Amino acid sequence: MPAFTGGAGIRCGSGIAMTPAEPRKRVPRLLNPASGYLTGYTYTLNPYTGCSFGCSYCYVRRMPIAMFRNEEWGEWVDPKSFDGEDFRKEWGKALKKGPVTVFMSSATDPYQPAEYAAERTRAVLEVMAEQPPAFVLVQTRSPLVVRDMELLARLGSRVRVSMTIETDLEDIRKQLTPKAPPLASRWRAIRELREYGIPVQAAVSPLLPCSEHFTAKLAEAVERVVVDDFFRGDGSKGKRSAQLGMREQYRNLGLEELYDEQTADRFTGELSMLMKPGTVYFGHEGFMP
Repeated sequence: MPAFTGGAGIRCGSGIAMTPAEPRKRVPRLLNPASGYLTGYTYTLNPYTGCSFGCSYCYVRRMPIAMFRNEEWGEWVDPKSFDGEDFRKEWGKALKKGPVTVFMSSATDPYQPAEYAAERTRAVLEVMAEQPPAFVLVQTRSPLVVRDMELLARLGSRVRVSMTIETDLEDIRKQLTPKAPPLASRWRAIRELREYGIPVQAAVSPLLPCSEHFTAKLAEAVERVVVDDFFRGDGSKGKRSAQLGMREQYRNLGLEELYDEQTADRFTGELSMLMKPGTVYFGHEGFMP
C-alpha cells in the first residue's frame, strides 16, 4: 500500500511526492442575453472590453464600463478571457435552447487593432463555424475583417458584416473619429467582402456631415444600408449624445445646422430613391437578424 503524507503532497508508490493538480479555472461566459436596443437577438458577444478607436460620439462612453475606469475611453482595451473548450460548451448549450442569433459587437469593435495579435474574434467565429447559429451580425469599422473572409464564408447566409461608414469626407472622419480606420480602407473592405460572396451592409450610423455625393457612393458600393442618427440611435433618445457634447462639436465645425433629426430623414429619403425597395433601413430595424 502506498503511504500518504500530510499536507498538500501525495506520496505515490514510486516514492515521488506529487501535488494534486488544481482544478481548471472556468473562463467567464462570452454570450450575454440581448436586451434593449438589440431586442430581436438572443445574445450579444463582445470579444473585448474597451475600444481603441474611441469615437467621440460612442454611446458606450456614458456607460458604467467606461465611466468607472480611470482611463479615458479609447486609451485602453482588454481582450476577454477565452478557452476553446469552455466556449464550445457554452455555445453548445445555447444552441440546444433554440435558434441562436448573435450581435457582435455591441460595446466594442471586434476587429480593432488588438485583434491582430489576440485573435479573440477569430477564435469565436471558428467555434461558430463548426456549429453555425441561425444568424450572426458582425458590426465593425475595421478593414481587418477581410482577414477572416474564408471563415466568414463558411457561415454563408447566416452572417452579415455591417461596415460603419458614417461619412464620405475624410476631414470629418479625422475630426470626429481620429483613431478610426481611414474611409478608403473601409470602402475597399466592402468591395472585397462582396466579391468573396459575403453578405455586407453599410452602417451610416450615426450619419455625420457628408458630401452631396455620399448617397450615390453608397448606392453603387452596397446592396443594403442602415442609417441612424444621434437622436434615435444612442439608446437614450439623444441624451447620451447631448452629454457627450456632440452639438458643441458640430458648432465648432461650423455645422450646427446639420445637428437635427431632419438631416438623417432627408438623407434616408434621398438614398431610398437611388436603391431598390427594401434595401434602405433606418435605426433598429436595419440591425436586426
